[in-house]
Amino acid sequence: MISKSRWKLLAMLALVLVVMVWYSISREDRYMELFYFPIPEKREPCLQGEAERKASKLFGLIPFSSPPYQPIFLQLKDYFWVKTPSAYELPYGTKGSEDVLLRVLAITSHSVPESIQSLKCRRCVVVGNGHRLRNSSLGDAINKYDVVIRLNNAPVAGYEGDVGSKTTMRLFYPESANFDPKVENDPDTLLVLVAFKAMDFHWIETILSDKKRVRKGFWKQPPLIWEVNPKQIRILNPFFMEIAADKLLSLPMQQPRKIKQKPTTGLLAITLALHLCDLVHIAGFGYPDAHNKKQTIHYYEHITLKSMAGSGHNVSQEALAIRRMLEIGAIKNLTCF
Repeated sequence: MISKSRWKLLAMLALVLVVMVWYSISREDRYMELFYFPIPEKREPCLQGEAERKASKLFGLIPFSSPPYQPIFLQLKDYFWVKTPSAYELPYGTKGSEDVLLRVLAITSHSVPESIQSLKCRRCVVVGNGHRLRNSSLGDAINKYDVVIRLNNAPVAGYEGDVGSKTTMRLFYPESANFDPKVENDPDTLLVLVAFKAMDFHWIETILSDKKRVRKGFWKQPPLIWEVNPKQIRILNPFFMEIAADKLLSLPMQQPRKIKQKPTTGLLAITLALHLCDLVHIAGFGYPDAHNKKQTIHYYEHITLKSMAGSGHNVSQEALAIRRMLEIGAIKNLTCF
């Protein structure tokens, strides 16, 4: 016979077990609620200015669109008779790069397409390059967004079922421009240059003006021949790099040259989307755990987290920043994070 005291002990243990299971399930549900947003059967309501209002909690009390308004793309007229020159060098400003930038802006464009401008409410998705997109079958859902923003040299050809085929904007820098603009993009895709250093402006100028190519000053040789229409090229306003670094990652604007940290193109694209769009979803973000040495980081190539060493990116800090945006509802996630 089991004594009453033992029965009470067993009952208490059972109760504790039930509470622990319930807590675990509730935490898991909460985790999924925050970091995973399955595709709804009905189109989610889009409220004008909603993403920006929520994001203002992170970027300060003043929304992006409040005066002085910051344009998304740099334009030539802003560099004539400048009364207040940029306070920072690239990637957070244009100080010291004005001369070459003027030449680049003279042969490129700055406009946002009317098809986007005219939308009453802009639904946008930022498609990351993460391995979570592999076998996701999100392609059709991604194609339904008004604006699809892609990163660097991430391919669409051969991966349409998982990542879609529509590309409204593609953010890139010279070392990541090894993609075929005609194969991996739509005919009207905007190719948005993210300049990390002055040589990036020199490179795009030589490409578009067919001048003697720049071969030094890059961590990886960028294309020497790149068939692209200058009217497709846009120059991203360094303001977005500045606020991503300052407000999301708390990075100092003035850093020693040899140990500079900077946001990834992915975090920068989310920051841009929160300025441009009314509804912002993300897909394919997140890196494997640091101890996972074999898990690939991209959906299209077999490289691991080891390749990020020395990149100047703090992926752990960026993960925290993205979680904050998910928690306040500024963005929602189409894939697990």
